Amino acid sequence: MRYQGTLIDLDAGVFLMGTEDPGGFPGDREGPVREMRIEPFAIAAHAVSNQQFAAFVEATGHVTRAERFGTSFVFAGLLPDEFPPTRAVAQAPWWRQVEGADWRRPEGPDSSLDGRADHPVVHVSWIDARAYCRWAGVRLPTEPEWEFAARGGLVQKRYPWGDELTPGGEHRCNIWQGTFPSENTLEDGYLGTAPVDAFGPNGFGLHNGSGNVWEWCADWFEPAAAPGPGTGRGKVIRGGSYLCHHSYCNRYRVAARSRNTPDTSTGHMGFRVAAG
Repeated sequence: MRYQGTLIDLDAGVFLMGTEDPGGFPGDREGPVREMRIEPFAIAAHAVSNQQFAAFVEATGHVTRAERFGTSFVFAGLLPDEFPPTRAVAQAPWWRQVEGADWRRPEGPDSSLDGRADHPVVHVSWIDARAYCRWAGVRLPTEPEWEFAARGGLVQKRYPWGDELTPGGEHRCNIWQGTFPSENTLEDGYLGTAPVDAFGPNGFGLHNGSGNVWEWCADWFEPAAAPGPGTGRGKVIRGGSYLCHHSYCNRYRVAARSRNTPDTSTGHMGFRVAAG
């Protein structure tokens, strides 16, 4: 195994997966709540970092899908004011298709990873994440494994630490504060990504189970009542990101789920590995 991060061993267990929270998204098939059994496995304490991904690329010469396509999607608020006009996504104009954006240059050709070695790698597709896993001797977690681990032993709580978003006024994840997408008050300390070990861990030792970057899972996006490998057009992503805000996307809840096509990359999607 070439993976150099911390893997947390978790025993077999049974947990209640999903939610019927009225603040959720029924269209995402978050429910119904059902009992799931998990076999023993291990999962990384945090998402794969830029430094870890760089070691993989150096060893293998892997070229990501964003690099092959020559473009990836960047949040407009991270681009400098003088950035040349770019094509916006019709239904989400805060997303811009930026030529030359990739994992090494998250905001385009004039950006770099300076000061971000310990931040999660982004602009990686599910295909790229799978390639890393094969090299490192690990795998992507299944969706039930991801949720079991992200809950940290808590039962049907909204977040990895409980039901209150900011207990005692303390921010425990990297999401958007203020008015999306025009103003981020940065109350949690971050505009874009945060270090992979930012904020305290949950009860199992996992960092950033809510917010920071969406994390790819092994599964195709299927009805939550029957999760599994399946088939489909989109792969499951979990956890939400630094762009999530309660006004439009409170998918930083631990039961929330979404999807994207396996070859898609954006500036807010990364991954965490598992084994066993």
